[in-house]
Amino acid sequence: MAPPRSHPAVGACHPRGVWRRAAATVLGLLALLTAQAARALEIAFTPVAPGVYAYVGDTEGRTYDNEALNANIGLIATPQGAILIDSGATVRTAATLAAAAQRATGQPVRWVINTGTQDHRWLGNGYFVRQGIPVYAHANGRADMQRRGPEQLSANAPVLKDKQAGTEVVLPTHWIDGDDTELTLGGVTLRLVHRGGGHTPGDMMVYVPAHGVVFTGDVVYVDRILGMHPVSRSRPWLATFEALEALQPRIVVPGHGRVTDLAQAQRDTGELLRALRAHMRRAVDEGVDLGTAVRTFDARPFAHLKHAEVWLPQLANRTYLEVEQE
Repeated sequence: MAPPRSHPAVGACHPRGVWRRAAATVLGLLALLTAQAARALEIAFTPVAPGVYAYVGDTEGRTYDNEALNANIGLIATPQGAILIDSGATVRTAATLAAAAQRATGQPVRWVINTGTQDHRWLGNGYFVRQGIPVYAHANGRADMQRRGPEQLSANAPVLKDKQAGTEVVLPTHWIDGDDTELTLGGVTLRLVHRGGGHTPGDMMVYVPAHGVVFTGDVVYVDRILGMHPVSRSRPWLATFEALEALQPRIVVPGHGRVTDLAQAQRDTGELLRALRAHMRRAVDEGVDLGTAVRTFDARPFAHLKHAEVWLPQLANRTYLEVEQE
């Protein structure tokens, strides 16, 4: 008598069970990928004055979720359309900014101003330029955009992955020259203020005199420590900050951190720039070596700033080397 045949448990060894599990796994992965692809950065502009708005970005680093928009963006409504202050780091983010601007003002973006040459200030330009929308920036930043634009795209690629698709180096269409330029767009008069750069060579503040609001770009950091890079220069940065003080704005929209006033901008950025330059000037004049100069800088007044323990030694180092060359 033949032994009874054994039957594999359904869903364990039976071919149909294997296929069911495989299909479920594939469907689960597809659902996850679809959800990730659909997840977009949420942007909402908040009023800071009549017809003037700000979006306060992430104060941490660049991530896939924040689309490298770890910075603040400005918006101004005019009778003829909206003025967007900075275009984000990708064309995807630029499209999101445009939609958010439309929701906030009821108007399409008609003009864009880049306040500097850091990636999240200008790499979204292509979205607007392709629609024939004028984009303004300071001419002092043109060479830096051309030189570092491809580097910025390459640096962001591993973080942003698919969210960087379609983003290219697209320069502004209009260049501003000189220190102080009056520009009227849609009936609203702006004052564009430049003193040779600072965080980047093209740093340019946008002042709205009618409301006492200034968009500083990366000239001002509050709540977190300011950043310095090889293109940063503390001397023109401080000169730009002094131009900000001369404006005596009522509201300061910094490049990073919450919307604030001039007093906090002075505490978190101005005083730090002054302290760094004064300390390093004395050190260089007295022949103090770099290591000692960095180690003896009094960082206590700035310890409350986010990431101070990481960035302050680098700021001190770069400032010493800059002052040494002056």
